[in-house]
Amino acid sequence: MLGVITGFAIILAVIFVGWILAQTKVISTDRERLVLNRVAFYAATPALLFSSVARSETGVLLSPVILVVIGATVVIAAIYAVFFWRRGLADVATGAAAASYFNSVNIGLPVSTYVLGDATYAIPVVFIQMVVFTPLILGALGGNSLLSGIKTGLLSPMVVASVLGFIVAWQDWTVPDPVMEPIALLGGASIPMILVSFGASLKTSGILSDAESRPATITATVLKLVGMPAIAFIIALVAGLSEDHMYAAVILCALPTAQQVYNYAATFQRSTAVARDTVFLTTFASLPVMLLIAFLFGR
Repeated sequence: MLGVITGFAIILAVIFVGWILAQTKVISTDRERLVLNRVAFYAATPALLFSSVARSETGVLLSPVILVVIGATVVIAAIYAVFFWRRGLADVATGAAAASYFNSVNIGLPVSTYVLGDATYAIPVVFIQMVVFTPLILGALGGNSLLSGIKTGLLSPMVVASVLGFIVAWQDWTVPDPVMEPIALLGGASIPMILVSFGASLKTSGILSDAESRPATITATVLKLVGMPAIAFIIALVAGLSEDHMYAAVILCALPTAQQVYNYAATFQRSTAVARDTVFLTTFASLPVMLLIAFLFGR
């Protein structure tokens, strides 16, 4: 578990750096802060996704664990939408993503490695999130209509990069180092930029300080930390998965909300407080939840 704790500590440390930069006015305005989100959205994150997916194993995309994770994601997003359907499409999409779209990279990778024993499931989850769920989220956030928005989402740099990376992995091609290394270097900037922007955003308003968004934030947090692992357990139980596969699915579904949800919300300026606060709360609270799950499974 030391690797998992280290992963959480790294995230919180970089968030703190962003907060310090805002306090000292190195990042003095929202406009300056959002430059980080835009660079991450259009350049660094696509590079990260391409380099990660291109090096992955495509054979586990349809494993029972991945299918359970997809099922739990859909169910939790639908439950959130039922609670808050009266709000606008963009607000519902942001909250549903906050409740169901988990951090499969900078926390998911160490969790897969140190808790489950390998990173087999983390990268396929990233691919599914990018190619299936991200176009829907971006479609709701940025399109004039849902269908035109989904079309825009499918052509977004992150989705295109994920598909290209999958093609490279599927064909077992080797990208030459002079091409791959600059891409990987740029990709390494993605998570730090998002986290620094996240930390800087805490200067203007504290966690749960926005009374209007508080019910949505609390609901998304509870669904993410309690509802999603529970739904994953039920689906895995009904599907007759082995205990090891069941444990992997439940642990993955207990991961905190992905910083990408905040990046999407900040880029399109939609329900930013809900996304930011849910990411923050679930990042702190998911570790004890995962420890409890490990205890209940006798691990």
